[in-house]
Amino acid sequence: TTSRTVRETAVSTVRAAGIEDCTQEQLTDLVEALAADTGRFLIDPGPCGAALAIELHEALEPLAPHLAAAGRESILLQGARIALADGPYSAAERDVLSTVGGALQLCADDTARLLESARTPSP
Repeated sequence: TTSRTVRETAVSTVRAAGIEDCTQEQLTDLVEALAADTGRFLIDPGPCGAALAIELHEALEPLAPHLAAAGRESILLQGARIALADGPYSAAERDVLSTVGGALQLCADDTARLLESARTPSP
């Protein structure tokens, strides 16, 4: 949430998905609320954080069986483009995106391919 470019990219992505009145403040508030949720979202120093991984799986796994492969890939690609908005993937971003790929029932090879393709500008 500290990068204006990332926030702007995230807002554009959410708006394109159909929530046209989304604002940077709303997204920032949501991220802060998730981080402050002491009931389920626990701070874990592990590689993506076990609690974050659980949250991602809880949110995405129920959707995966109802989405075509292209839809699951699109969600991961959009997240990757948001992560790339302020430069190359950090280790934490790559870890979170790999968790998202797994939660969306994408194999590790497909996830890696999609993360690489997100780096390539569209013609």
